[in-house]
Amino acid sequence: MPPMTTPDGSRPRWRLRRRGDGEAGTRALLDRLAEGDPGEVLQLGDILAGLGRQVFGMMLFLATLPAFIPVPGVGGAVGGPLTVLVGVQLLLGLRKPWLPRFVARRGPRRATMQAFDRVLAPWLSRLEHLVRPRLTFLLDNRAAAMFTGLLLVLLGILLALPIPFTNYVFGVLLLAYALALLERDGLLMLLSWIAGIAAIVFFGVLSGALAAAATKWLGQLLS
Repeated sequence: MPPMTTPDGSRPRWRLRRRGDGEAGTRALLDRLAEGDPGEVLQLGDILAGLGRQVFGMMLFLATLPAFIPVPGVGGAVGGPLTVLVGVQLLLGLRKPWLPRFVARRGPRRATMQAFDRVLAPWLSRLEHLVRPRLTFLLDNRAAAMFTGLLLVLLGILLALPIPFTNYVFGVLLLAYALALLERDGLLMLLSWIAGIAAIVFFGVLSGALAAAATKWLGQLLS
């Protein structure tokens, strides 16, 4: 396996413990990110370096975490655009993620990852017995990946909109997408597609929020 490098060519400051199949499990990834100085800032470029097929899953996982911050407006303002960025890149069929330099140099403090690790680790321990690599063609197929990207774009837009009491709903749903990508679980991805379509129809189409947002953005582009 070639050594991991960051986007600027340097080696990242941490390594991941890996499963027998060569890829780290979600809990191992989260545990590793939580180890160390609580005040250290984890740059996104460092976190994503060397993850291979799991890279979009980790990128989505990190994009989803702000949705669980109990501060009005923060989750959607931060997590929504990042989720859209992941979705657009899957929709375009990119094999490796692209991050603007100013985004790649930013990231969560390790203390934040430690807090999420304490909350999520028990749940991930239970899910380890249920989530596993299967139906991987739903992850590797180009059309399927594009469909996943389209749903993530729409869900990211909805997360960014000020729809009351929906941040946790979209956060949990997007974590399911992230977990499916990280663990390469096609069955979980299929279930996430169904839940994602239901959420888009209920919160976006029926409420008119998605159409209103699209109309507003289109008007801004044309003005």
